[in-house]
Amino acid sequence: MRNLFLTTALTLGIVTPVLAVQPAEGEKLAADQSYTFWLLDAIKTTDPGKNTDAEGSDILRQLFEGLLQDDPKGAPVAAAATSFDVSEDKLTYTFHLRPDAKWSNGDPVTANDFVYSWRRLADPATASEYAWYMELMNVENAPAVVKGEAAPDTLGVKAVDDLTFEVKLSAATPYFTKMLTHSSTFPVPQKVIEAEGDNWTQPGKLVGNGAYTLASHDLGVQLTLEKNPNYWDAANVVMEHVKALTVNDNNVALTRYLAGELDRVQIPAGQYPRLAKEHPDQAISIPYSCSYAYLFNLGEKGPEALKDVRVRQALSYAMQRDIVVNQILQGGQRPAYNWTHWAIEGFEMPQIDYAGWTQAERLEKAKALLAEAGYGPDNPLKISLQYNTDDNHKKIAVAAQQFFKQVGVELTLNNVEWKVHTDRMQAGDFEMARYAWCADYNEASTFLDYFRSTGMNYGKFANEDYDRLLDDSKTAADPNSDYSAAENILAQAMPLIPIYHYAKVDMISPVIKGLPTENVMNNWYAKDLYRIEK
Repeated sequence: MRNLFLTTALTLGIVTPVLAVQPAEGEKLAADQSYTFWLLDAIKTTDPGKNTDAEGSDILRQLFEGLLQDDPKGAPVAAAATSFDVSEDKLTYTFHLRPDAKWSNGDPVTANDFVYSWRRLADPATASEYAWYMELMNVENAPAVVKGEAAPDTLGVKAVDDLTFEVKLSAATPYFTKMLTHSSTFPVPQKVIEAEGDNWTQPGKLVGNGAYTLASHDLGVQLTLEKNPNYWDAANVVMEHVKALTVNDNNVALTRYLAGELDRVQIPAGQYPRLAKEHPDQAISIPYSCSYAYLFNLGEKGPEALKDVRVRQALSYAMQRDIVVNQILQGGQRPAYNWTHWAIEGFEMPQIDYAGWTQAERLEKAKALLAEAGYGPDNPLKISLQYNTDDNHKKIAVAAQQFFKQVGVELTLNNVEWKVHTDRMQAGDFEMARYAWCADYNEASTFLDYFRSTGMNYGKFANEDYDRLLDDSKTAADPNSDYSAAENILAQAMPLIPIYHYAKVDMISPVIKGLPTENVMNNWYAKDLYRIEK
């Protein structure tokens, strides 16, 4: 079965290159085609095989191009591949690559580049935290390769010829093509990596196949990208210069936006109602597929108190989500009592018992559970919360301190920088940690697979029934019953405190056009942007 990504615009784009970016009637392109956006934290890596952050993926989508990308509404469409075939049993995908695609050094992009890159991701020698993604995609033999039990060249990928990339799956996976827009699946240049080693991602050395090249990277300060003349569709890329500025204080970042130094910035907690009135053409709030939570450390290094499910449940019940959303954030976020974001395509929100209780009932139950677990005025539970630097995180943490105090819990706050925060979580050096998960693809399993015993799962939650449900969901005609059961296990075992489901709450300059506002993944591509005259 041949798939040609048959939307009108894209069919034209496949057959004959056409102008992808066109100003609307009355708009005039600015002479300066530049876009500057805000980053809260430094980008830890520009290696697609080693990145773990949503912000890092924003950069990688400009430097590299995968087989598919998102259209403005989030549907997978052609990118490095123009089309693909699917076998009758849905276990073999054959991708046909663009013959005119080149790396930024002028070398052709071939099927072997994808073979190398996917094997590299799965190879334990790479030490990628996203090696598990090959398993989640059900690529044949991925579990054995990731565990080091089989050689990387046994992974179910093959270059049939220079322009034909074949993938074999171990199980039919209906959302497989959605997963291919994730940056971990992007190709990387074998020749450059073997010549430069870990330095291959440095400006002047990094070679990508995306619409932009890495011009500079001052870690924690700014990162700049320039239009790639060797990109296959460079003639239709209007935006020439892209800059990301790292500003650790969101309020300072907003000030810089209002001064014209930034074209997009997150709106600080509590300020959306005012800014939407003052700047209705700039303030937006749209669903965004991320969930915010406090993660419990249930591993060997975690505190003994958190091994007691009654304690975890009590802390979750004590979290007053309505106050967080309606009084602190005020930007269209929704209270969360489950893990999977409500707007994920096809997801049916399950019935979670404690979501239906009043807050007074939750507080009363929290006190009773803590008493059962042996905690009270004479023996208060003492726990620490680690969070990364950000005013929004701080406000929520301070509020949580007060919420927990109402049930007799003493919460110590520990603020650290992003790199320290993530390094400690990866090493299991925390008690409770602020965490958020942004969907890797638009399907519920991207959230639920996180808590598999073999998942990223920094808190080391393990539940055989949970793992089995997610295994079963992979071949289910309708996986929603498995997803609902898995969410209810999380609600009972409580390895986390779900707090809220994100909205993308931003200020966007009215002169920047082409940013998607109907894609719950919020994946954007600078090659689709343009700046108009004021």
